[in-house]
Amino acid sequence: MHGADQMMKVGASKPSAEAVDAVIAKWRERPRLGATQMIAKYGPPQDVTADLLVWRNPGPFKRIAVMNLETPHDFPLPHVDFLEHTIAYDVPQDKVGDLVEFDGSSTINRTVGELSARCDLEGHNILTLNLDHDIVTGKKTVQEARTAFGEIVVQDVMGKRPAYVEGLQFETASMDEAAFPDVSVIPGAPMRAVMAGDASNRDSSSAIDGEVLATCIAVDLNEVLAAGHAQTEKISQPVKSYAKMLHEAHGENMVKAMKLGEQNGITPLITAKVEKLQVKGAGELAALVSLDGSAFEKAYVAAMVKGHTEALAMIDGELMKAARNEALKQHLTASRAHVADHLEKAKRLQKSPTQ
Repeated sequence: MHGADQMMKVGASKPSAEAVDAVIAKWRERPRLGATQMIAKYGPPQDVTADLLVWRNPGPFKRIAVMNLETPHDFPLPHVDFLEHTIAYDVPQDKVGDLVEFDGSSTINRTVGELSARCDLEGHNILTLNLDHDIVTGKKTVQEARTAFGEIVVQDVMGKRPAYVEGLQFETASMDEAAFPDVSVIPGAPMRAVMAGDASNRDSSSAIDGEVLATCIAVDLNEVLAAGHAQTEKISQPVKSYAKMLHEAHGENMVKAMKLGEQNGITPLITAKVEKLQVKGAGELAALVSLDGSAFEKAYVAAMVKGHTEALAMIDGELMKAARNEALKQHLTASRAHVADHLEKAKRLQKSPTQ
């Protein structure tokens, strides 16, 4: 049984010590020892699966995880990795390769703004993170850090309690400071409104058109994602063909919308309202994904009737009235015709799904 298969739902409280003990009693000896040590220091973890314990925000760390998985690792001497410490940290792009070269058990997630070290001892993970910081700040080269790692481990073995093993020698960043969402490489792609600046400081017509255009793109993308999944399901050919048609049509319309924005100087803005539409699409698709076969097919077609009906109402009742740019209005008119056609086809499938 793997960790993702069974997660203890603990709500606002941590799982009981007895429940955690029952889980790790079945673990391999070394990971069980690591789990016991973390429990003794930080208390019961917040998340527990058959093969994973996770503590959130313990001490200076963003996350600590102990896995019932032993990965052989020979730096600085042979051991097995099963304990991981994660901090909020902005690793510069030009230092990513250096940190991996220094210690292959380091994990870097620049998007979230995380730096993780995996070993068998907390002190050695702390040591890795301290030396990672030295590399990033130019205090040590990769080879100097590797040499220092070995020397400090020897000092630790001899009971000298080196500072680099005892605690982080630097202040960690906040999650917002460390995160790096990166930049889009698709021309005309939407921009988060918070990244574009306060809408009150932007031309109001441009901001309104930006939200309208981003709404069109969000609707199209929601349909593309749903149609993409529908084509992987075991459903009747007419419905699968309908999903393929929606995938292609909404995908093409989405690309047209981005090109329109680029050509007309309209930056699609993902406002709170647009994000709410994205979230709504994800929730509706999640409900469909849990179904199979005929149950999925029936629910998918019903969702297409409902979704396209709502899209028509939004175009007529909100978007056409809000749009200022003439090219954007023309795009909405063309989109409306496609949506209306998709709706009629969905209604026909609902009545006669095999025809």
